[in-house]
Amino acid sequence: MPNSGKRSALRAKSAVLMISAIMLQAAPAMAQAVIALPDQTSNIRLSNRDINHVICEGGEIEDVKFSAEKAIAVEKGGSDAWIKFLVKETEDTGQVTRSFVTTPSEFFIACNGAIYPLYAEPSDIPAQTVTLAPGASQRAKANADLMGPLVEEDRAVSITLALLQDRVPASFSEVAPRSGTVMLAALPTATLRERRRVEIEGAGLSASEYLVNASTNISFDERVFLDRRLGANVFAVSLDRLSLKAGETARLIVIRRGEGR
Repeated sequence: MPNSGKRSALRAKSAVLMISAIMLQAAPAMAQAVIALPDQTSNIRLSNRDINHVICEGGEIEDVKFSAEKAIAVEKGGSDAWIKFLVKETEDTGQVTRSFVTTPSEFFIACNGAIYPLYAEPSDIPAQTVTLAPGASQRAKANADLMGPLVEEDRAVSITLALLQDRVPASFSEVAPRSGTVMLAALPTATLRERRRVEIEGAGLSASEYLVNASTNISFDERVFLDRRLGANVFAVSLDRLSLKAGETARLIVIRRGEGR
């Protein structure tokens, strides 16, 4: 009986594995996220069977222009638009044939004050989501609106809190942090590694978050981080803690005038 029970359990386990494999083979491919930028044509593929979703990031879709003669249905509302290629059905002696659109179409979508030209190829794929991402001019305007009313010191405070709280505005451009570690002459027992870097277009500022690791117990004077190794135009620095024990890590925010490294 024990062997019989063991064989039954193995057969049940094999059946479950076989069913799982069949389901994985039958599952449709997941839709890929598509990013489009303003004022440049984006060549994309859209589903010719399902409803495709377009999202205007950070604003509203004001208009969608396309050829009305083509078999296309478009609806919009707020930051969203939906595109559906219409299926043509023909009947012959009781047999219904469905024809799916394969001819490419052009769309010109007004989002956030910019035009996004899309050259779309209808394909036999799952519904797609197209995100209309802000361009440089839109990010600059958003940052100017955000930072314009603030004096320089308040701008530094606002940026520092955004980085420390991991709530970076979408209008900030994240760029690749510098690889490797940084050593400062004034802190021989500490190493710095850049974790995040952002450029704030329109405000003429950039910022970085560094992780500061101590190999011995250490107390900091924030002024030692006003160092050219962290940027030529550093004007504000802030630490989330001013003392570390050996092996501990602090977060350092560095604000610079000017964009870029």
